[in-house]
Amino acid sequence: MKDKNQENKKGRGLIFIISAPSGTGKTTLVRRVMEALPCLRFSVSYTTRPQRANEQEGVDYHFIPHDVFMEMIEKDQFLEWAEVLGHYYGTARVDLKALETEGVDLILDIDTQGAKKAKEKLDHAILIFLLPPSIDALKERLMGRGLDSLERIQFRLAHAKSDIEEAHWYHHIVINERIEEAVEKLKAIIITERGQKEKNHGKSYGRGLFEKCGKSV
Repeated sequence: MKDKNQENKKGRGLIFIISAPSGTGKTTLVRRVMEALPCLRFSVSYTTRPQRANEQEGVDYHFIPHDVFMEMIEKDQFLEWAEVLGHYYGTARVDLKALETEGVDLILDIDTQGAKKAKEKLDHAILIFLLPPSIDALKERLMGRGLDSLERIQFRLAHAKSDIEEAHWYHHIVINERIEEAVEKLKAIIITERGQKEKNHGKSYGRGLFEKCGKSV
């Protein structure tokens, strides 16, 4: 008798969970990879923090009031959520049937705490941890952004050290020392995982996926 869980997984789009300390360059890396590879969709998170001048609604985050966020929690609309520095962040639940129908793979931007929660609900997800070349390099990047006070930067660095200790249980680790090299490494991971799924479910998976999203390989 077939395992129903295994049967249900067949044909789904892949789900990639990417975690990284703040300032590691995750946003730039993901955007570059999405420009290079077809059929990738980014799951835009929700947050109660104020929108920054260089951010776009619905692109970087869905910026919503605190009471709306609380209502979404009550309605169980988040895959995972957390409070960070007095602001709330949440990832919407994944519609697996829609991914299968549309033939796309999904990228989730989630911290280590949220990734553990998401892993329990999405046991087939592929977890990728993005590392800075060093803590000193990360500090330079955070200082160079000019977005945070020194006190907040110190908090982010302490949080980064804690996050890095969790990297060992991720499936893949990418060090972002040079963005071009990191982009190629992340692309290679995604291509390899797609190839593995194609091998497991037949060559029609890969071909059908690219046809569905209207792009060629």
